[in-house]
Amino acid sequence: MPSYRIAAMGGDGIGPEVIAAGVEVLKVCAERDGGFTLEFTDFDWGSDYYRRHGVMMPADGADRLRAYDAILFGAVGAPDIPDHVTLWGLRLSICQPLDQYANVRPTRVLPGITSPLRNVSGPELDWVIVRENSEGEYSGVGGRAHKGLPIEVAQDVSIMTRAGVQRIMRYAFRLAQSRPRKLLTVVTKSNAQRHAMVMWDEIAAEVAAEFPDVTWDKMLVDAMTMRMVIRPQTLDTIVASNLHADILSDLAAALAGSLGIAPTANINPERDAPSMFEPIHGSAFDITGKGIANPVATFWTASMMLEHLGEPAAAARLMKAVERVTADPALHTPDLGGRATTRQVTDAVCEALRQAND
Repeated sequence: MPSYRIAAMGGDGIGPEVIAAGVEVLKVCAERDGGFTLEFTDFDWGSDYYRRHGVMMPADGADRLRAYDAILFGAVGAPDIPDHVTLWGLRLSICQPLDQYANVRPTRVLPGITSPLRNVSGPELDWVIVRENSEGEYSGVGGRAHKGLPIEVAQDVSIMTRAGVQRIMRYAFRLAQSRPRKLLTVVTKSNAQRHAMVMWDEIAAEVAAEFPDVTWDKMLVDAMTMRMVIRPQTLDTIVASNLHADILSDLAAALAGSLGIAPTANINPERDAPSMFEPIHGSAFDITGKGIANPVATFWTASMMLEHLGEPAAAARLMKAVERVTADPALHTPDLGGRATTRQVTDAVCEALRQAND
């Protein structure tokens, strides 16, 4: 029987709350399936760790994580610590060394949830956004000089490499190829960014020739925001740069009903290091400790993790349980307009898993 080692990292804000819920549900998944086991190790890295040690995680943190099959991550960010310190100190310091270059963000309207788009009842909005996760606008190249002086200069450099763009394009085309519609939209801004994004477009066209069964088009990122709102049914798989996809995926989650339901997977496709799975909603300190954080994003993320680990039956069973629960308005948390608590939603998903007939 396969056994998977999972690094569980709650991080900041509501992160520990939803990760605890996710671990609980995953344990029920393993018990219900009976064909695999899960072994969890908790890591206390994050802002509290920073306050004690002056760093978000140990210097060898990423190397320690290599011993695990997957990472379940909650959130990072705290009101009293600059965001660039928390983000680069933890999440990006895991993603980049472990080469989790494909950030995958599925979005669809789950049963019982209402999209703010008036003409969307569900099937019109079913997307997967693929975000280049290792370079681009978040490459970390840049700096500041003459700090505090009138001549101070600050620079962030967007770095795109042919190898980096090729591999994310191939990943996106393969993903599109695996979906029923075989449709891919490449997001760009090559009208204004005339070097890196022009190369992005050229490589997209080159890689497209390897996938003749995939229909693809190209969209400027500003026009893409309008298309997502006005013509959501024309989209399926989407690939975009680190910054563009980061922004578009938050819009996508809102159009699907709430940031509280949106999952993310930071994938190392070559599997020479563990991949990291996290809900998209962030640390949400305004509701931390109130017991009302929506755990659905973590459960959907956990389903993606099970799929990645090679347990598709358990992954599908978990998503069916989630959909059964979201279909009941009485089990909607406040972000969805309801009054349910994290505890109530978690208990309901666990019960739906135990009752699953497959």
